[in-house]
Amino acid sequence: MTLEEMKQKVYSLIEEYNEDADDLTNDPDLAAKMNTVINQIQNELARHKKIPAKTSMEVKEDDEIVLSDIDSNIYQLNIIRGVKYDTMQDTVIFEEDGTAKIYYWKYPTQITSETEDSYKFELSTDVLEIMPYGVAGDLLKSDVSSQYGVTYSNRYRELLMELDTRLSTGGVELSGGIEVWQ
Repeated sequence: MTLEEMKQKVYSLIEEYNEDADDLTNDPDLAAKMNTVINQIQNELARHKKIPAKTSMEVKEDDEIVLSDIDSNIYQLNIIRGVKYDTMQDTVIFEEDGTAKIYYWKYPTQITSETEDSYKFELSTDVLEIMPYGVAGDLLKSDVSSQYGVTYSNRYRELLMELDTRLSTGGVELSGGIEVWQ
């Protein structure tokens, strides 16, 4: 999904969509806040359903790196394969030479007022279907004349509670046979 498609979903939800307007809406206040609010909500959603990433690097015994050396957008380290290592807060200490295959979760690319509408989200489809409610709730929360902000925020929280945050279901393999006693 692109940033423009997300804006269309949000503006349609809050009945402010105008396909002929430059900013897809006639409301300049909403248009001015839209990218900032979308960015805030996408970062929140990326902590609920994480964005997986991986990289590899050649390391030597006793090398130390901080997590931001892996990726400036790193959210959380998952696991390192191929070499022994230890972690201490935000530092990884390698215990042998080799190729470290690093698996981690990251924050999405940040959206600013300069981000093109062609930007493609890194979030999964299920999360992108929840996002419009969070954006709508935040956009309308300061509108005291209506309760729409509260309504959309409540729906957003409901959908978040139902979100399946698993990235895989795992599996078990049994080999060598099984003995069953009666």
